[in-house]
Amino acid sequence: MKRVAQVFLLALLGYIVVYAAIEYRRTRRGPWQVSFTRSATGDPALIINQPKLGITNAKISFLETGFSAPANGPTLHLRQPQPVPYDVPFGKCIFMDTTFLPGTVTFQFFGHEIELLPRVLIINHTEHPWQPPPMMSLPPPKPALQGGRV
Repeated sequence: MKRVAQVFLLALLGYIVVYAAIEYRRTRRGPWQVSFTRSATGDPALIINQPKLGITNAKISFLETGFSAPANGPTLHLRQPQPVPYDVPFGKCIFMDTTFLPGTVTFQFFGHEIELLPRVLIINHTEHPWQPPPMMSLPPPKPALQGGRV
């Protein structure tokens, strides 16, 4: 019986050590931080940060939307997965994989698809490098990007 208890304690200790190591590796880089705000011209804008990857103040603004965005909207820390799609300020999150942070997150805003990956920013299926931090202004999409509606 003493031997069984020793094996059990050793297995429990091994489980705790391995679990802690996996959890550390999974979360060590932290989540995406997406702030919803407006540009200097009043257009809705995103500010994207991921400090551990050196991504700071990447800004995407959406031109001619007719949407009044708050000057200091909320900042989402995309750490915990949620069932998709779900609403975010001025859009939807349509894909979220945060198994290993920061993970991959895809949004739809005003007919544009914005995908955050550690390696690259993807806007409407076109890759853009994170360095230097992107400062982009997106015009209204062509009708084909809006599901063919005119």
